[in-house]
Amino acid sequence: MKTTHHSEYLQLRSVYLKSTLNAFISDIHLSEQWKDLNYLSRPNFDEAVEEYDVFQKSLIDQNIDLRYFPLDSNVKIDSIYCRDASIVTDFGMIICNMGKGERINEPQSHLEVYKQNNIPILGIIEAPGTLEGGDVAWLDKSTLAVGHTYRTNEEGISQLKALLEPKGIEVIVAELPHYRGKQDVFHLMSILSPVDKDLAVVYSPLMPIKFRDELIKRGFELIEVPEEEFESMGCNVLALAPRHCIMVDGNPKTRALLEASGCKVEVYKGEEISVKGGGGPTCLTRPMLRIY
Repeated sequence: MKTTHHSEYLQLRSVYLKSTLNAFISDIHLSEQWKDLNYLSRPNFDEAVEEYDVFQKSLIDQNIDLRYFPLDSNVKIDSIYCRDASIVTDFGMIICNMGKGERINEPQSHLEVYKQNNIPILGIIEAPGTLEGGDVAWLDKSTLAVGHTYRTNEEGISQLKALLEPKGIEVIVAELPHYRGKQDVFHLMSILSPVDKDLAVVYSPLMPIKFRDELIKRGFELIEVPEEEFESMGCNVLALAPRHCIMVDGNPKTRALLEASGCKVEVYKGEEISVKGGGGPTCLTRPMLRIY
């Protein structure tokens, strides 16, 4: 058995989570924060806890080692989307610097947990650079894609390259469009979810031509999310193993396309924990180790 951190689709062995209890905390916290964080509406705390339990059970059923970021009064409810504050590599963690100002304390919270658990740190993205984990995706063990977005700027990408390129990692930049502007949550992984070495879920209308062509050149078959399922997070799919994935319920066309490509698809109701805050299953997890 071999292991790697450089994959989005191999069998998931361990993952960090930030539970609803530790992120949302209470209906009072949700009421105080959801508007400033640009949620579609206020999540219901009890329903969010129930949704999260179902989502978490899908991971437990796969014998994935679940680790947790603790309650931290310095971060806000967005911390439930724990992929964004750090990036995993075989050389150690990269601690991000958030492009969304309200989330600025999350990377430090991650750093403290990694240090407590003797997880090595490769580097820290420093201001004026910004970089968010939702903007990066491993295409293979030596290739990392990064989106240039309102959350991840050129300086952040430059620092990322300086950390990884000397170690033989190719960093491919995808220039993402303005779309809905600076206040919207729009990451590279809003339009890309690899689910196998040669299969990816994409939303092509917002995908740069050069980057899309690169995926095809690398042998990826593209599952095209229909327009009516983009806002309901049809493109946000977490691979638990090659062609075994989990997604937000309510995207039947995308699910059917995945199943037609030989994928086993699990779904969870994510109205409170995903749709309202703009964070699907990839956002809810900081995948660590995968095996092959």
